[in-house]
Amino acid sequence: MTFESFSVLFWREFDSVRQGAEYFHVKPVTVRRWLRGESDINPMAEKLLIIKSIGYLPNDSRWTGFKVNEERGVLVTPSGREFNPIELESWAYRKDEYHELVRRFGHVEYAPKVTAVAHQKPFRGGRRCAAAPWIPSKQKARN
Repeated sequence: MTFESFSVLFWREFDSVRQGAEYFHVKPVTVRRWLRGESDINPMAEKLLIIKSIGYLPNDSRWTGFKVNEERGVLVTPSGREFNPIELESWAYRKDEYHELVRRFGHVEYAPKVTAVAHQKPFRGGRRCAAAPWIPSKQKARN
């Protein structure tokens, strides 16, 4: 990867040098050297940047345009549709239902687009009981 292509891809994915340095687990001065071309770019940093830019999907022409949104945890299609993991799990059943409905009633001309439902994360926190108030042993009532 050339310095120019690394720089273009870097600034497309990161807002600051510090953000990129945290992602690559290096110091900001190292990233600045890579961007200015003063030192060779670490090959693993190149690979990580490519993986981040294509959204953790295989580098295959069939996946061109697909992305993974890390913050929301959804798969984004080239047309902008979003699917969360639970929707993808039930996709086979929906596909079967769709084909049966098309067979019975025909196609719908203008189907409305529905955004992905935000499902709860596997661990939401807040499951612990509230801590009991701490009372020093010398102030505890003796029974």
